[in-house]
Amino acid sequence: MKSKASAPGKVILFGEHFVVYGVKAILCAINKRISVTAEKSEENKISIKSNIGNLTLEPNKLISEINSPLKPFYYLANKMIQNQNTGIEIVVESDIPLGVGLGSSSACCVAGAAAISRLFHKTSKEEILKLAIEAEKTIFKNTSGADCTVCTYGGIMEYDKENGFDKIESEPNFHLVIVNSNIEHSTESVVARVREFKEKNETKFATLCNNESKLVKDVLGLLKENNIKELGCKVIQNQKYLETIGISNDKLREMIQGGQNESFGAKITGAGGGGCIFALTDESNLDQTMNQFKEKNYDCFSVKIDFKGLDTF
Repeated sequence: MKSKASAPGKVILFGEHFVVYGVKAILCAINKRISVTAEKSEENKISIKSNIGNLTLEPNKLISEINSPLKPFYYLANKMIQNQNTGIEIVVESDIPLGVGLGSSSACCVAGAAAISRLFHKTSKEEILKLAIEAEKTIFKNTSGADCTVCTYGGIMEYDKENGFDKIESEPNFHLVIVNSNIEHSTESVVARVREFKEKNETKFATLCNNESKLVKDVLGLLKENNIKELGCKVIQNQKYLETIGISNDKLREMIQGGQNESFGAKITGAGGGGCIFALTDESNLDQTMNQFKEKNYDCFSVKIDFKGLDTF
């Protein structure tokens, strides 16, 4: 018996970094996916194959002793085969670039939790999400669970630390051009840099948080109206706040400036310091925006919002 599931990646549209300090963030699932196929095996082993490497281990190893980005899959498989006389073979296929803030690890955990758990019993999306967050904590101890949530349910959602997530029922019709800086970055070090900025500039940072809260409130209204041009203005404004807290650099600024020439607005998405930006477009300026980046040999692709979320086969 085989079990297969796929889950979308994600983009943070608004609120990154400020969400740590109580401001709402807005995230959306994107139509780039990770697929996981799981199958029981007679051999008493957990075997994982992927485009970033392979991992084969016997059950009941300590997670803390496994040094592999594939250990969330091992965690899930090992949890599921307790008191079961079976091994598991797992195959992972990905459309999502790794380590650039597009939710590849969260999509892996969601699709993995669904494919592996359903080898043994029917699981609800709520149960799968709980398993996925557990698995993600093996690589990101302090994960909020927001990324796994949007990868599970799809669409757009607002998230804050106090109240968790709330799905936004609007279905705006925009495209995002994702551009990869190919600059490696550490989310932990960028978060620490923002914390240092806050501690040295308490009043200024409090004002920025208030401004970001107002911006996010405005964005929620614009999403309902499908007002893409005004959303672009908010994208540009949000980028100014991210510049102020020090998560940009010359390469990202160059990419954003290029994106804003043709699109409605462009900004960093995720931690910053590297990773990706996005440019907001619709059908009227998608091709021009893509071509502008391609002419400069940037690594880019376009996505739309994925409203499906987790899919099981």
